[in-house]
Amino acid sequence: MLTDIAISQSAPIRHIKDIAAATGINNNDLEYYGKHKAKLPLKLIDEEKIRQHHLVLVTAITPTPAGEGKTTISVGLTDGLNAIGKKAIAVLREPSLGPVFGLKGGATGGGYSQIIPMEDINLHFTGDFSAIEKANNLLSALIDHNLQNKKRSLQIDPRTIVWKRVMDMNDRALRHIVIGLGGTANGITREDGFNITPASEIMAILCMCTGMEDLKKRLGNIYIGSTFAGEPVYARDLNAVGAMAILLKDAIKPNLVQTLEGNPALLHGGPFASIAQGTNSILATKMGLSLCEYVVTEAGFAADLGAEKFFDIKCVNANLRPKAVVVVATVRALRHHGGAKKDELGTPSVTRVEKGLGNLGKHLENMKLFGMKAVVAINLFPGDTEEEITVIKHFCNRYETEAISCTGFTDGGKGMTELACAVDELIQKDESDFRPLYERTLPIEEKIYLIATKVYGADGVEYAVKAKSQLKHLKELGFDQMPVCMAKTPKSLSDDERKTGRPENFMVTVREFEFAAGAGFVIPILGEMMRMPGLPVIPAAEGIDIDENGIITGLS
Repeated sequence: MLTDIAISQSAPIRHIKDIAAATGINNNDLEYYGKHKAKLPLKLIDEEKIRQHHLVLVTAITPTPAGEGKTTISVGLTDGLNAIGKKAIAVLREPSLGPVFGLKGGATGGGYSQIIPMEDINLHFTGDFSAIEKANNLLSALIDHNLQNKKRSLQIDPRTIVWKRVMDMNDRALRHIVIGLGGTANGITREDGFNITPASEIMAILCMCTGMEDLKKRLGNIYIGSTFAGEPVYARDLNAVGAMAILLKDAIKPNLVQTLEGNPALLHGGPFASIAQGTNSILATKMGLSLCEYVVTEAGFAADLGAEKFFDIKCVNANLRPKAVVVVATVRALRHHGGAKKDELGTPSVTRVEKGLGNLGKHLENMKLFGMKAVVAINLFPGDTEEEITVIKHFCNRYETEAISCTGFTDGGKGMTELACAVDELIQKDESDFRPLYERTLPIEEKIYLIATKVYGADGVEYAVKAKSQLKHLKELGFDQMPVCMAKTPKSLSDDERKTGRPENFMVTVREFEFAAGAGFVIPILGEMMRMPGLPVIPAAEGIDIDENGIITGLS
């Protein structure tokens, strides 16, 4: 079979004005970024249509490190829905350059279920990540300028500054740095560091805001640190909001592209799910619901991370009511959760699949916690056996959930029509009754406890000394009424990545807290979390190239 990029490059691609016209968008509303990409104005959002249309979430079981194909299923389902006569649009996140050049590769789907132009989307696209990076680093520059500027100093205590610089690349050497060296003219010497751009609070803010005024309000609420007198300092105190908002004036608009089969797709934002909310923007989701009858979206990693945050943070904030959930499972991931080693993931084993099914069962139970009806999409890979697939389908029957074999990777939309019909049937039955897991007025410890015990299956929650001190501080700041955005390993339902399958008899430990007051949530950090990934032994970048005709190879 051809590589993903070869499939993408050989596919016919329509002018973006044709995609827009078929979606009911006036040509005058398009802001062109070449022939195949365009930004859309926020005026296209129509709250009345949003209430009439259907939102479908694609989530997954706990993945293997390479991922299990949520984007492939999301794109394929969109094509499948269109193939059965529904007007559907995919609304997804934008890729980060870190994974593109690191381990995981791009995020445009795979095989014959892709969004295109693949190279543009996986590289600089329309510049949204760059704008977020610049707005983030402008605030960093203003902070250090204020430390240096004695005439207009806010008396910020450098030891309390929590704001970091960002760049959209995996570079472990920048995690912990010292800045301001070389004399007094170069600023105040202090410890600092870089996060990767998808981990920036500004990325989270862009995806949570409802328009320019809300964006500016949230930017102003970014917590910087404290003064020497112990008073909180926010971005608005540095008069940073207007300049930051100007840098984001285009990034706030969703991006229109297309699938390989010429169906519409909106890409916007890209917060990581292990440390942020892990879903595309509220604005793009609402725009998709304004344009099409069916919106297919996804949440990062497994249901314990991305789906929980999608429901408890995004849907509550945006007053969205999803109608159905697709839980992606792969045979190889179930082998992994059944004890298979890395070099055994491609080896058929009914026994290991049976042992791994507890993980799938927990995620199906979690969907019921939110009042959601689900269907399981078995994303097929070469080497999967009928015996293993049958075991999965019988297991799902016990949960009164249909499991469907999906071949979107090899067959595109026609390999996804059975799943599309099942999703449509769920929506027509209208049996989902979405409800969040917790009320926001609950004490923050109770919100954390509910997520840990109900969603993860933990016995309870423990707090490190540092976390206890920060918990007291965030209550003093009034942040305890916010939702919680749990940060933990995506490799396990627990906070220990070695605990695969469905862990039992475990506690989770909140090591510390981060405050994302602008985004509107508090981040309890479970275990060691990394906001600036490193590169693998063999980075994907080593296999990527471009020839004299501009043809790119090696992207995946």
